[in-house]
Amino acid sequence: MSDLATAHLLAVEALKDGPVVWNLGNGAGHSVRQVIASVERVSGLKVPYRIVERRAGDAAVLVASSARAQAAGWRPVHGDLDDIVRTAFDWRKSHPNGYGG
Repeated sequence: MSDLATAHLLAVEALKDGPVVWNLGNGAGHSVRQVIASVERVSGLKVPYRIVERRAGDAAVLVASSARAQAAGWRPVHGDLDDIVRTAFDWRKSHPNGYGG
């Protein structure tokens, strides 16, 4: 099961005690360039991109803390960036029309 699905199931259980607000992440940040390189490695496809200046208001670094979800028992299984990208890519290949197809 995917990390996201597991977290959703835990959240449904936690909702019995009130509202749930969780961030999900593995505590590691990745740059846009690292994500592009991972997508290229996993897919074997070239990702077109161009390097531009950061937009006003864009954060230099964002890393999700999943401490609340982990306190409820959630643990990310897919921690490696290539593994995370691979699960998304495999799903997309098996569902070329998205959820509707």
